[in-house]
Amino acid sequence: TVEALFKQFEKLQKQNGSPVEKARVVSTIIKELTVHAAIEEEAFYPEAREKDEDAEDTVLESLEEHHIVKWTLSELDKMKPSDERYDAKVTVLIESVRHHVKEEETELFPEVRKALGRKTLAELGDRLEKLKKKVPAKPSPMAPDTPPANQVAHRVQKRLVR
Repeated sequence: TVEALFKQFEKLQKQNGSPVEKARVVSTIIKELTVHAAIEEEAFYPEAREKDEDAEDTVLESLEEHHIVKWTLSELDKMKPSDERYDAKVTVLIESVRHHVKEEETELFPEVRKALGRKTLAELGDRLEKLKKKVPAKPSPMAPDTPPANQVAHRVQKRLVR
């Protein structure tokens, strides 16, 4: 989903798309990446760290990459497409997320697959899917990113948004 949104934004950028279209795409990117980061931080990374001691360094690096992405998302959330640095900020976000995804797919995921096994991975996948409905969709870069503090912060932020 996010990669398709990235391509959509890049196409709009090349074709001088309207600010309204850019804002719509970026708003969806913000929501999707915020939810994705939250569920990984709440469920996937703790499970990976617990079950695979070799994943520790990669998970810590991933948390730092998430932190930077969340700051960028929160800045974009306050910007307008007409702002001078809007397109540049989205481009840097896209590059950063693509780098993060590549590292996870080539380093972390293969290790975690071996360590967890099919049954645990399926259960974790179900848990991640359920969490999507419970975590906030607005970026909050100052919120904790590890359990149990992030779980509490997610519940509080979700209630405040209602």
